[in-house]
Amino acid sequence: MVVDETDGKRVCDFRQLSLADLPEYDTLIEVEYSSLNFKDGLNVSGAQKIARRTPLIAGADLAGTIVETTDAQWRVGAKVVVNGWGMSETESGGYTRYQRVKSEWLVEIPEPFSTLDAMAIGTAGYTSALCVDALDAWGALAGGDVLVTGAAGGVGSVAVALLAAVGVPVAASTGRPSAHEFLTGLGAGTIVDRNKLLEPGRPLQKECWSGVVDTVGGVTLVNALSQTVYGGAAAACGLAGGSDLVGATVLPHILRGVALLGVDSVMAPQAKRKAAWSRLARDLKPDVLASLSRVEPMSALPSLAPQILQGQVQGRVVIDVTA
Repeated sequence: MVVDETDGKRVCDFRQLSLADLPEYDTLIEVEYSSLNFKDGLNVSGAQKIARRTPLIAGADLAGTIVETTDAQWRVGAKVVVNGWGMSETESGGYTRYQRVKSEWLVEIPEPFSTLDAMAIGTAGYTSALCVDALDAWGALAGGDVLVTGAAGGVGSVAVALLAAVGVPVAASTGRPSAHEFLTGLGAGTIVDRNKLLEPGRPLQKECWSGVVDTVGGVTLVNALSQTVYGGAAAACGLAGGSDLVGATVLPHILRGVALLGVDSVMAPQAKRKAAWSRLARDLKPDVLASLSRVEPMSALPSLAPQILQGQVQGRVVIDVTA
């Protein structure tokens, strides 16, 4: 699946490539699975210019097997995952049967996960773990309920499962009544109507949340910060609701000591990546992971892309690049 420019218009379509068309990096991966993230929806649909150069293979992540490598630290046959590092933006990504990557991008898939499991988690789930790690390091998981916004989506749903697995009471925000049973099944104790977080509120509101995993941004994040308890924190990783914090003030931060923790999954250092995958391997139960995801063929990407942009995708979608 290649992003390109045709007559000044951004297009994304299937092409037959050879190994010679891949980047000249040190490790060749036979890709087994990728996944569908919000960024991928923007890229494949052409709704936003995610790829900063063209032509470029789309797909923000991949999981597969090392076929060739010149790095002595890695072995042929190792099962690996690659998340971020500019894939689908400045680097060719995972919607392909083979991809060459830099060996320093690789993380070995931890037991008990398969390559399918790794992409059922994908960039979204790995980002969730980074958010939970950030809140944990701040001490925001011990003081009460943690709010997860956009909870029925890929990042949100894994965050709900990870938090519930370690006994943290979770409040899941969603605008989809059909997702309530799904979220309570993942461990959410409370469902919050997302519309309540979309209404402009006071700079300081009733203290409700010890921590927040925010996948939405915009007014939702502004309200979540205003409702966070003294000394709490919000880990922000998404902007589906906008990148502006209209109506935000410094009052939650200077009067309640609330922290806004930015979480970047694209260029995160290896230590944070390995810690996130260790948390996922420890806390994400196989039955929960199975309930979070479904597998779709790569041929379905053109129809799946607008669905994720319209909020119609629940949980995680794994992309089988062989189909």
